[in-house]
Amino acid sequence: MEIKGKVHEVSPTVQVTESLKKRELILEYIENPQYPEYLKFEAIQDRCGLLDNIKVGSDVEVFFNLRGRPWTDKTGKKSYFNSLVLWKINVLTPAGASTTPEYAPPADISSTPDEDDLPF
Repeated sequence: MEIKGKVHEVSPTVQVTESLKKRELILEYIENPQYPEYLKFEAIQDRCGLLDNIKVGSDVEVFFNLRGRPWTDKTGKKSYFNSLVLWKINVLTPAGASTTPEYAPPADISSTPDEDDLPF
């Protein structure tokens, strides 16, 4: 799966256990500009390095796997958890770069003949 958005936060790498390290990326996803969503992606093990050069404010495309698992607490109540596991990221627009398109200056049409004038 993939999604595009703006980098809101990049966490430092955390050594969770002796054999597991992870890093989080928070992506601002704007489907409806009035209500932006903030999605948390996990980079695990060697994928943590993918976030080394990612800057807050950059527009990126994130490729990820959706994972889910059940968990049963001490009372026997079952819950379900989802994870968005990042495996690739492309920078579309670096942080601070202008996302406003460059337009050509308007043409001066005052010197061109008016084509709506009829000859009769």
